[in-house]
Amino acid sequence: MDGTVLIADDDRTIRTVLTQAFTRAGCRVHATASLTMLMRWVEEGKGDLVITDVMMPDGNGIKNLIKIKKLRGDLPVIVMSAQNTIMTAIQATEADAWDYLPKPFDLPDLLSRAAKAMAKRPQSPRPATAKGAASDMVAPVEDLPLVGRTPAMQDLYRLVARVMNSALPVLIIGESGTGKSLIAKALHDFSERTSQPFLVSTAQDFLGDPLHSGGELVLARTRGGSLILDGLGDLDSAAQARFARLVDSVPDGGPRIIAIADDTLMTALASGAFRQDLYYRLSGVTLHVPPLRERIDDIALLADHVLTRAARDGGPLRKLSAQAAETARQFPWPGNVRQLENVLRRLVITGQDSEIGRAELEQALDPHATIPQRGRVAETGTLAESVAQHVRRYFELHGADLPQPGVYQRVMREVEAPLIDIALEYTGGNQARCADLLGINRNTLRKKTNELDIRVTRRRKLM
Repeated sequence: MDGTVLIADDDRTIRTVLTQAFTRAGCRVHATASLTMLMRWVEEGKGDLVITDVMMPDGNGIKNLIKIKKLRGDLPVIVMSAQNTIMTAIQATEADAWDYLPKPFDLPDLLSRAAKAMAKRPQSPRPATAKGAASDMVAPVEDLPLVGRTPAMQDLYRLVARVMNSALPVLIIGESGTGKSLIAKALHDFSERTSQPFLVSTAQDFLGDPLHSGGELVLARTRGGSLILDGLGDLDSAAQARFARLVDSVPDGGPRIIAIADDTLMTALASGAFRQDLYYRLSGVTLHVPPLRERIDDIALLADHVLTRAARDGGPLRKLSAQAAETARQFPWPGNVRQLENVLRRLVITGQDSEIGRAELEQALDPHATIPQRGRVAETGTLAESVAQHVRRYFELHGADLPQPGVYQRVMREVEAPLIDIALEYTGGNQARCADLLGINRNTLRKKTNELDIRVTRRRKLM
């Protein structure tokens, strides 16, 4: 890698790590904790790449990005942020960022993206979007209900930001309660269509009866806005054919079709029960929204978001205890994010203490459920016996049903986390000694602490 990298971050440790990493990669580096200094370097013509944090002591990195683009439209900028919401990805894209990375970040991934940015710098600035300044977005970051820092959600956010102003139809697929309608609303609210109508309809209502189709009227009412259609799986073959003809009748400059469906649509497509031609008409872009059980590292963020919003709405401010948070991570959440939100909002109203305890959350989830506990191993008995006991209780929680796929990884994670955490505690946070004690490579240890969100004693977590 060759070139000069300008780094702006108010965390001195992150600046040091990035400076060392890019220097080893063969780059020249200028690092600062000030956007003012960063802009001075940009104005002087320095730098082949900018890496900037969003929240800085003297300003906002995304607003600053707009200034950079006006001065030097060909200078790629990678934005980093600890605010892990869809809003940050959209703002960064609107401001013409080369890329966006959430914190905590993966250093090899950042280096790879930086190398591509410097190798393929655009020779002229891309056209500004109709939105203008990214700071003019409709809703503040903290008000958006789409929260997540897991790779699956961050990939989804980036894709939403990229296709937001496209005219292509969008198909959003996911289980009930995952937030498909919120994604559809975000696609409209933060796009160039935001001043146009936003209409929601079931596929059956959109079609109307066979003799008096209401579809043309709905399309006319939506004008150049967004038409959200749900319930595609409820259409029979004749209705699907009529639906396909209506979709074909959408004129240039007409509404954007955003269809919402659950995973059964793909089963129906594979079996022939759903027309392939209609599927291809609707899936110009397909967005898959992951279930909550596949993004358990987002549960704490989501819970904090829901409880904070509930307090702003007039309820008492409550927090999950450490034991309750662990219970939430182990629960399968068949109702996904909607279930999590409903349970927490109910506990805000019914609870007395400022902290939501494990037993209280268990009762709210299922009066008869017993969630596996993590605690001390009994003085008598082996570790294997203790693990067997907890795993058996976890299976018993699901009654006659089996847990969702992925049990091996979830159980291994539950064993790995305390093992590494305790080993770090007993080695005083010395990662070299801890890695040697565990018999693993130090890079492997660093990767594991990142994946398991373990804070290293005597040192802030960087990535």
